[in-house]
Amino acid sequence: MTIAVLAVQGAFIEHEKKLEKLGADCIELRKAENLSQHYDGLVLPGGESTVQGKLLKELGMFDTIKSQIESGMPVLATCAGMILLAEELEGGEEGHLQTMPVTVKRNAYGRQLGSFHTEARLEGIGEIPMTFIRAPYVAEVGDGVQILAKAEEKIVAVKYKNQLALAFHPELDENDEIHKVFLKMCER
Repeated sequence: MTIAVLAVQGAFIEHEKKLEKLGADCIELRKAENLSQHYDGLVLPGGESTVQGKLLKELGMFDTIKSQIESGMPVLATCAGMILLAEELEGGEEGHLQTMPVTVKRNAYGRQLGSFHTEARLEGIGEIPMTFIRAPYVAEVGDGVQILAKAEEKIVAVKYKNQLALAFHPELDENDEIHKVFLKMCER
């Protein structure tokens, strides 16, 4: 199984290491030509969502990735990746890919000092560690969006069809369960 990891900016290497440890092959998406390779799933990593969104357009990758997601390509989106998928961003800021009917609040927990670590229950998995770094959260969910986890009463993990979006960074913790769930989504 081959997983494509958006590698234009952000924490993509940590996702690759975790996926490779679980037996998947990874390719990096750095420019439009990379999109012609075969892959079974897509990771949108944490980082700076504004920069990632801008680079997706400048590098000619935006429309293809949006189309792949809308056509059912399984996607794991963490932190900035969640912001990229959101249909709306709180505060009137325009969304990016807009493939998931959620409203996301960016930098919801404050700046870098607002970063924290906790454990919470994730639907279908159980208690898992969650590392939040300048994290967003889901302020509102639309029709068909399944809430998978909350932390501090805020929605921090959601699933919509083929899209799994998390406000935290599972690639930074020892627990592999989220990446295992994602790989199962990619087998279908």
